[in-house]
Amino acid sequence: MSDICCLSRHRPGPFMNVKLKPIPRRSSVDQVVERIREVIEQQKLSAGQRLPGELELVEQLRVSRPVLREALARLQGLGLVEIQRGNGTFVANRDVLANCVQLLRSAVTLAPRELLVYTELRSAIEVQAVRLAAERATDADISDLQDLLKELDSIDRPYAELLELDFRFHRRILQAAGNPLMQNLMEVIYEFVVTQMAQTTPSPRDNQLGRSLHRRIFAAIKSHDQDAADQAMREHMEAVLVMLKKRVNKRTRS
Repeated sequence: MSDICCLSRHRPGPFMNVKLKPIPRRSSVDQVVERIREVIEQQKLSAGQRLPGELELVEQLRVSRPVLREALARLQGLGLVEIQRGNGTFVANRDVLANCVQLLRSAVTLAPRELLVYTELRSAIEVQAVRLAAERATDADISDLQDLLKELDSIDRPYAELLELDFRFHRRILQAAGNPLMQNLMEVIYEFVVTQMAQTTPSPRDNQLGRSLHRRIFAAIKSHDQDAADQAMREHMEAVLVMLKKRVNKRTRS
């Protein structure tokens, strides 16, 4: 029987004595992920143990709900927690997490040409994911995406912060799609794509195309238009692939 089945039979009980230190106000989703991961490892929480509820985690960590939800979604994608709608968030099987970590370690060793192959895989997943997001997005999903889009339009923010927001926007689409396997795959891919993307993504002031496509993607999800979402994401991923191909060709010639 699968671990997920076992977890789904777990009856909610009283919260364990789990305490988390507050997250600094300006911290990123990455820091929330790291804080929860540290607590699970340091307190040796076992598979099937339920974490505090959303409101309690928001209060303990002193972060917004969108930041917490994205962090939990990423932890689920990495195989560290299992989110059960209407039942809570549980510690997942550690063997699943170990497998994911091994994939991450392998991913960061890829050469540029191999990176391009995996980015093509990312493109295929994101196009399908945005179709699912357009079909399944809830009001909360749309609200979170809109908030991220507004932040992405703040071109006066540091480049590194905007790059992180870009990936948070895409991760949030994967979460809205509601397919945990897609989320898992994308977490693996993003670990080695992000470094190369930092070198190929234009500065905010020069990235008019990217900003325009993000708006189109969001508008399509908000209106639940799967075909429009598909087309906008295809154009976005094609632009990414073109930039990566140029970089691969440049390195080949040098």
